[in-house]
Amino acid sequence: MIGILSQDFNGRVAGAGCRIKFKRFELRSVAFTLYVFTFALCLSCGSQPTDLRLLVPADTIVYLETNDLAAALQPIIDSKPFAQAARSKPDFSALNGVQLAVAVTGFNTTEEKLTDEYSVGRIQPNFVAIADTHAWNWQAVAFAEQKLGSFVANIYHSEPTAEKYDKNGGKYFTWTAEDGRKAHAFVSGSLIFFGNDEKAIEKCLAVKRGEAESIAKTVRPYDPATLASGYVSTDGVAQMAALAGLSIASLTSDNEEVQKAVAVILPQLIRGTVKDISWAATRHAQGYEDRFTFGGTNETSMILSETFASTARIDAEMFQFVPNTAVSVTLYNLDKPNIAWRSLLLTSQTKVDSFGAMMIGEFSNAFAEPYGVIDAELFLSGVGSNIVTLRTDPEGDMPALIALITNDEAVRRSLAPDLKPDNSISSSIGFEVLRDGDTMTVFAGKFVITGDSEAVTAAILSRSARTNLSSATVELFRPGNSASSLSFASGQAALIADLFSEKRTDEPMIQTFAITETRFSRTGIERRTVSEFGFVGWLATQLTAE
Repeated sequence: MIGILSQDFNGRVAGAGCRIKFKRFELRSVAFTLYVFTFALCLSCGSQPTDLRLLVPADTIVYLETNDLAAALQPIIDSKPFAQAARSKPDFSALNGVQLAVAVTGFNTTEEKLTDEYSVGRIQPNFVAIADTHAWNWQAVAFAEQKLGSFVANIYHSEPTAEKYDKNGGKYFTWTAEDGRKAHAFVSGSLIFFGNDEKAIEKCLAVKRGEAESIAKTVRPYDPATLASGYVSTDGVAQMAALAGLSIASLTSDNEEVQKAVAVILPQLIRGTVKDISWAATRHAQGYEDRFTFGGTNETSMILSETFASTARIDAEMFQFVPNTAVSVTLYNLDKPNIAWRSLLLTSQTKVDSFGAMMIGEFSNAFAEPYGVIDAELFLSGVGSNIVTLRTDPEGDMPALIALITNDEAVRRSLAPDLKPDNSISSSIGFEVLRDGDTMTVFAGKFVITGDSEAVTAAILSRSARTNLSSATVELFRPGNSASSLSFASGQAALIADLFSEKRTDEPMIQTFAITETRFSRTGIERRTVSEFGFVGWLATQLTAE
């Protein structure tokens, strides 16, 4: 469930007899709009901060805010990976004190048919970016006319027709591209409203005039201790769940019926489990600390907080089998893993219709199949509280699982019956080996290591060759969390460097890291991520994604 919520909308989607590949151009254009829009706002006169919530309509589904754009971006350019990837360090002083709020009021999906079987789908959010320049009105008007006009021309790859007129006591701008796309801006005093939906801007102006309710009753006042914050409403969760269902369905199977089932069930599950989402970013010694809170229903949160209770002990010995070249490593630290799994299935089945409940029960063991396990609950009943999963390739096609055996019979009975002894490998590594094609299970003393053959082999060799995770890295996995995940990525630093400065062409791929901790509380799910570029950096990488 947590992984689902973190997915982007990029994948093949089955529906109506065609496959739809959702591209991220429109979503990236929003983020790029925000960057250019705010980067050029160097007009600040240093007045008191504005409560931007009072300018945003109450029915906004996604809300993002920062009271100091320079401070929000600074950890990126202060990081070691950025210094290694960029030719120079940009100066963000012009952005000091610049306030920005972004309101997403809905999503539009369109489809462009390529062939009888394939089509390209696009997701475009309706948004308004609101900035208080704290400048004179004539400066704000000049900025909208010149800078925003040039920006719109760049986005549309042609010179749009421009209109400028007086409206509602301010200056209104409309840019129209050759293909009919429009961008709008309204300037009132020191405020600039910019977006792709005229109705959304009109809603903001109605709130400003006191004719409509603002989002202030839902979103808490901006916390000065944060760099940036955000909120997704209940309706926003529902809309994003529907889009996530379409996107993830294509990744689960090539079978059209399975894809359709996922596309229907997943949104129901998310809507029934998550009420809203809050995000807050603060500065950390390693860069950023991002905290996401997924608010849940009282009953569901209470059940999951009890069944997903963590232990106070981490068995560091099992990390000896984790190669230091692993792309990601996740530690599940659960008091009773099999009870947690059972409660997750039962709770999920109560959040969907009868068809969904049947499908969840039928496909529940599919998550364990890559590890050669056909009965997940039985397997989890035979292992200890600490379970480590790892991926040795960026695509995730070569996973492995490591666990302490507490009931040998239960573990063996849970494995796929096609796994047979492989005496040649057993004699070479000194452990009992079961194998079936690309799947391998190794009983290494008190531990079981199972999954993709190459990943399992790498795990075994890393211990004997002492090429496993360092003790300092293992210490990143702290007790008290239900799950902790350490991931590494290459290429992100170069993308961000090219966006904010200019990337070095002579530098090799620079690795970045992120450690994410997940806890279940009586109010919902809490995720804490520490990384060099943070969620802000992730957004930046979307700007340059192909």
